[in-house]
Amino acid sequence: MSTATTPKIAATPAANPATRRNILLVFAGLMVTMLLASLDQTIFSTALPTIVGELNGVQYMLWVTTAYILASTIMLPVYGKLGDLIGRKGLFIAAISLFILGSVVGGLAPDMGQLIVGRAIQGLGGGGLMILSQAIIADVVPARERGKYMGIMGGVFALSSVAGPLLGGWFTEGPGWRWGFWMNIPLGILAILSAVMFLHLPKGSEAKPRIDFAGMILLAFASTGLVLTTTWGGNTYDWDSPIIIGLIVGTIVAAIAFIMVERRAVEPIMPPHLFKDRNFNLTTIAGLIIGIAMFGALAYLPTYLQMVTGANATQAGLLLIPLMAGLLVTSIGSGQLVSRTGRYKFLPILGTMITAVALGLLSTMTAGMPVWIICAYLAVMGIGLGMCMQILILIVQNSFPLREVGTATASNNYFRQIGASLGSAVVGSLFVAKLTSLMAERLPAGAGNAGGSNSFTPDLVRSLPSAVRDIIVGSYNDALTPVFLYMVPLVLVATVLLLFVQEKPLATTLDRDAAPAGVAAASVTAASVTTASLEIDGASHTRLADTGVDADTEVVSAPRH
Repeated sequence: MSTATTPKIAATPAANPATRRNILLVFAGLMVTMLLASLDQTIFSTALPTIVGELNGVQYMLWVTTAYILASTIMLPVYGKLGDLIGRKGLFIAAISLFILGSVVGGLAPDMGQLIVGRAIQGLGGGGLMILSQAIIADVVPARERGKYMGIMGGVFALSSVAGPLLGGWFTEGPGWRWGFWMNIPLGILAILSAVMFLHLPKGSEAKPRIDFAGMILLAFASTGLVLTTTWGGNTYDWDSPIIIGLIVGTIVAAIAFIMVERRAVEPIMPPHLFKDRNFNLTTIAGLIIGIAMFGALAYLPTYLQMVTGANATQAGLLLIPLMAGLLVTSIGSGQLVSRTGRYKFLPILGTMITAVALGLLSTMTAGMPVWIICAYLAVMGIGLGMCMQILILIVQNSFPLREVGTATASNNYFRQIGASLGSAVVGSLFVAKLTSLMAERLPAGAGNAGGSNSFTPDLVRSLPSAVRDIIVGSYNDALTPVFLYMVPLVLVATVLLLFVQEKPLATTLDRDAAPAGVAAASVTAASVTTASLEIDGASHTRLADTGVDADTEVVSAPRH
């Protein structure tokens, strides 16, 4: 078939007003699904005491959160790979539907067992909402323009991190905690309608996909073992208990078997060749470290703020707003800057340096420090994190062709999620061990209450005599602040790694099969231009690959009817 080369029609989809309007409508739907998935990671944190009281299941309280995190972590690579193989639209709608089903099951739960099942079903869908949203943006927006969209995605995550606990508390005190489930139904339906009406994506391969079932099962075992180890270790069970040791051994065995299977699989769920790309390795390790730092800090800061500053649960959540505000501003701002300039390498380098400074500042906190200074330190940390998180994903996406963008994005996010789990576990173990030691040393025998140091609550601490209260508050401060200092060199390692990232030009076109600029496999001549089809608003646009051909030309085929 012959095509005519015409003068510049559109350098990117955003240049066409109708197409831009369609992208904005799609993006609005993606934001709803991102909000759903991220809210449900935190919305029940403030409602848990009421939930376990009503359903009489305090011994299962941990599973309300763990079931969701575990299910979503396992599904991240699955959705990423399947989206690349069979297309993302149907998978996206299925993930939303699964999330809605889990919400119905949880909302109707008469006991803790059904509630946990509902949360697990939500997680099976929630893992797809996050990954597919990020991959779909890569399908419809070239990398050069993608930064501003992904920056807003990072802002949504920041907003939900604060809004989740506050909304959960409001539901609990008002219409009831079950509305944390019910609100997902109309929002989910709205997201499905948006996808059906406005989302037109490239089709997956027409050949019958070769699904890597063995890899999926082994990765599920390895992920489950790791999440349970980090969740139970040092809390439910001692680190040297047979259960934890067995989980560690099982995780290692499953991980080794997974690597061996992936080397032989026709369509591996996590292809080994991803790890041959320097940018992927560097940004994935940096993302894992950022996950450790961010979630390690966030996991215990609310407890610190309640025990040391005297804030109640709602106030402690509000005191985290400066962190999330900093993350929101710099996430959106850095995305806009990348789209405007095309330069991105300096942002995560600067961001990790600022994050390291913030952790150093947090390590200087004292029991008598004014709250506004603590909030200022948290804002600095948010500023640093906002410059890193979404830009690292953009670097990964720009390192692979669009036909692999889902797999690459999911793999990167998977390791960041593992970092979050590890961060919460490591910080928790160090904090609890140090706190127990300090309380034993400083508290006089029989001080406080009959339950011992393990049963101190914020309300109880505030009611104790000042001499005892000061000891407890000082112990909490001295147990947690050194942990922040321990994380500083770890984050600086991420800074050093990111110095070696290769700043490849951001793609200005959408080509499903061509490798990005700067990749050896993409070294083609102007005479061998690769084209691909992107369907938006019912029209098929065939674009030149970004391989050195003048960006002022574009090949356009006739619309399909």
